Amino acid sequence: MCSARWKRRPEGSTWGDFGADDQLGRLNLITADKVRQAVGEVREGVSFCLSLPLDYPGGSVLNPRRRPPQLSPTQRDGRPNMVYPLRLEDPELTDVVCDDQVLITLQYSTQWDSLAHVGALFDADGDGVEEMVFYNGWRGNVDICGPVDHALGAACNHAYGAHALGIENMAAKAIQGRGVLVDLHRHLGPARQFVGYESLMRVMDADRVEVEPGDMLVLHTGFAELVLGMQRDPDRQRLENSCAVLDGRDERLLQWITDSGIAALCADNYAVEGLPARPAAGRAPALPLHQHCLFKLGVPLGELWHLTELARWLHAHGRGRFLLTAPPLRLPGAVGSPVTPVATV
Repeated sequence: MCSARWKRRPEGSTWGDFGADDQLGRLNLITADKVRQAVGEVREGVSFCLSLPLDYPGGSVLNPRRRPPQLSPTQRDGRPNMVYPLRLEDPELTDVVCDDQVLITLQYSTQWDSLAHVGALFDADGDGVEEMVFYNGWRGNVDICGPVDHALGAACNHAYGAHALGIENMAAKAIQGRGVLVDLHRHLGPARQFVGYESLMRVMDADRVEVEPGDMLVLHTGFAELVLGMQRDPDRQRLENSCAVLDGRDERLLQWITDSGIAALCADNYAVEGLPARPAAGRAPALPLHQHCLFKLGVPLGELWHLTELARWLHAHGRGRFLLTAPPLRLPGAVGSPVTPVATV
């Protein structure tokens, strides 16, 4: 199978499997039947908010390029439009108005990574020269944010924004389906450790967790609960030495993600995978699990979801599946988005 954008696709990828112009990847596996299956998991009518407050973790400890949101009032005739009495404009009016705006880093707190978040250098056209390419062969210098002058750090010729694979595609999909939780924290404890295929399988077998194609896999490590307890003053050393992370260098784990058919992979930690990744021989991605999921498979990643309360409820009731509703912002061109996921059981 071949697209006009590429003649070669990465080995083991899903490029072209959902059509030459596909921008959803394995979210396509969340079919109407899958949604009905997910709705069938709702028995108690109890819902859980899976988002941290969006001003957490606080500061820029986790990522120096990402900063807390800055909330401010809009302006009305040069005055802050907050607790604004309209009698200032017409003495006969009785309204008092509040209106605000926010400057926000889209991947600061609880978030989705779109398929435009991480690509790779790959020879997609078979000419022996690697290009900047993203999922399904969309080109980094044309389809993702337009041509970029890296020397100047400036976008050229096109307005900034992902012209393909933007987060709005996930929003239009209205992500809703069956979530399946794996409680790494309960089995592995609070210490930092890389979780590969064998460890993940042991935990899933112990809890009799079954994952089917089209499910969204959700990993509880306890990291977001730890962040929440730090009250917007994160301790870098403690965070870097706490909670399980997936081992993106474990080829058996990556192959299991491929074979499982999961539609999305979400966790309550930063990046889902361990950063920095374990050392690799020769040329290799810094974010191996990101590259495998976003670039090769079209599996979006959710990060910093707050899962502790849900995990405790599911364990207490002997369950692991739930209805998951998690559409991102419908913001055209964005490569990531805050999200307020909701689990209903």
